[in-house]
Amino acid sequence: MSATPQTKSPSITQDASHGVPGRLVALLAVASGMTVANLYYAQPLLSSLSDVFHTSAATAGTLITLTQVGYVIGMLFLVPLGDRLEKRNLITVLLTVTTLALVAAGLAPNFPVLLIASLVSGATSVVAQILVPFAASLAPDHARGRIVGRVMSGLLTGILLSRTLSSLVSDLAGWRVVFLGSAALMAVLALLLRAALPRHAPTTDMPYHHVLRSTVRLVRTHPVLVRRGLYQAAMFGAFSAFWTTVSFVLTGPRFHYSPLAVGVFALVGAAGAAIAPFAGRWADRGLVRPMTGVAFVVAAVAFALAGFGGHSVVLLALAAILIDMAVQTTLILGQHTVYQLDPDARARLNSAFIATFFLGGAAGSQLGSVVYHSGGWTGLTVLGAALPLAALLYWLSERPQRPAAKPGPTGL
Repeated sequence: MSATPQTKSPSITQDASHGVPGRLVALLAVASGMTVANLYYAQPLLSSLSDVFHTSAATAGTLITLTQVGYVIGMLFLVPLGDRLEKRNLITVLLTVTTLALVAAGLAPNFPVLLIASLVSGATSVVAQILVPFAASLAPDHARGRIVGRVMSGLLTGILLSRTLSSLVSDLAGWRVVFLGSAALMAVLALLLRAALPRHAPTTDMPYHHVLRSTVRLVRTHPVLVRRGLYQAAMFGAFSAFWTTVSFVLTGPRFHYSPLAVGVFALVGAAGAAIAPFAGRWADRGLVRPMTGVAFVVAAVAFALAGFGGHSVVLLALAAILIDMAVQTTLILGQHTVYQLDPDARARLNSAFIATFFLGGAAGSQLGSVVYHSGGWTGLTVLGAALPLAALLYWLSERPQRPAAKPGPTGL
């Protein structure tokens, strides 16, 4: 008879009346945004990189693909370590590797070196997905949704502002400074988090391969994890389809925007991050199910507005804000739900949840590009509306959950 792996309780005790210090929440939000931004810095630089390294546009595009592949690898194989290792040490190591990889990218003498460096930096930038469950573990039960919402607002802001920042820095100082500057930021961030984060003991002593196997087991034993992952896959797919193709509309004959102006347009979408604290409060008040349905409807309406906004930048901007608000809402509500499934397995739960909807985002980006080039902006907006409507139909089949029994050790 094999021994049952024993779990450990976190070493942090938290005063439920005070919650997490505001400065620490702000640092976690900024850190999440800064690390996830590493995935998107290269997107507005592809034309420049193609010229510098004498590659085709299609070859230059593999840089984005490999960065995203690295992120998925990190989600599957690195994020679960957040349950197995002391989190502060793990974050420090990953940010150190990220720093070195970004330095290599900034100094890359040829395109293959840049590809390898981007693959590594993409994998280790999953620090953002270790910090979010870290924040959830620090938070008292009554405020967990609100605190996770604040941290997630920083993450979404980082996604939306990264392209603008990259365009500005590249125009002023060149593409290499984008990567080298981010490397410097990661080094500073590693030091700040090392000093500010409390020690947080592992929640399991299972061997690493058992941790990976238990992640798969969590997917099988928690249907709500799969459901919330599919909800978010549809929403993130719509989000990715919109932001992948809206630049074609803005730079096209209707608007004649420059690439830098497109980056500035992304600032409008960042306003959607303001919904995050409200979504957290809704989660804390037990409104996860109704607000999830509302978010699906809002996203579908936003794409309808975008469809009419082919000649109006105001309507496009309003659609962008509503789409980002809806996606942010379902993400925070989903994470709040997933984190309740097993407090000792939050990193592994987050790994499965994020990996699921990240694949949806990748599919949405690719499908959106195909649909746009074959069916135009109207076809794209129909696709964008269809995804949240499909999630809404799936949502209608959801049954109210009974109070769950306190979970036992994970991995049994």
